[in-house]
Amino acid sequence: MKLIGLKEIRKKKGYSQVKVSLELNISREAISNYENGKRSPDIDMLVKFSDYFNVSIDYLIRGEEFKKR
Repeated sequence: MKLIGLKEIRKKKGYSQVKVSLELNISREAISNYENGKRSPDIDMLVKFSDYFNVSIDYLIRGEEFKKR
């Protein structure tokens, strides 16, 4: 699963993969893999990203907030 919103929010905030990896104690390679769909994060990692960037998990996955239909 490619995390479309992860890369988008990281770039909007001006954060490098290295900065995020150091602050969340994960490898830079893992972030790259999540952003490019080579690896899928578990739910705990999604929650960490969500808290860190102050966005919903839905945003991290789809690149947009959840919309009620």
